[in-house]
Amino acid sequence: MASRYRRVRARALKAMFKAHAEIYERSGGRIGAWLGLPTLLLSVTGRKSGKTYRTPLVYFEESDSYVVVGSDGAAKRDPQWWKNLQVDPNCEVRVGRKKLAAKASLASGPNRERLWEIGKTVNPMWSKYQTRTDRELPVVVLTPRDG
Repeated sequence: MASRYRRVRARALKAMFKAHAEIYERSGGRIGAWLGLPTLLLSVTGRKSGKTYRTPLVYFEESDSYVVVGSDGAAKRDPQWWKNLQVDPNCEVRVGRKKLAAKASLASGPNRERLWEIGKTVNPMWSKYQTRTDRELPVVVLTPRDG
């Protein structure tokens, strides 16, 4: 029964995120905040399918870049968007009405720790998620590309 609940919950969440991404994109970025948190729309290329996938993510700004965390609600595995970026780090980011090409990189070492501390103040749920999974949540920096 528990595994059936997880499957139904996962499908419902997937549908909800897909609808959120669609509303964000169709509104030209005018509608998109997630529960009052700063939210961007990340578009990545599927590593197997080659299709474009869009995911709304809570973010914060660092210098000229955007920082997101691969929490996936404390899932045991990294989120698909991060797996896709590991194969092809080129992506597109929509922040409100602004759309830009970006390149993803994994923060590590002292820089990861610094960004993680900032991130926990932006979205306190990330701390809770980290306690619920054995994997280290990836802190991903999305840096705009020139041109």
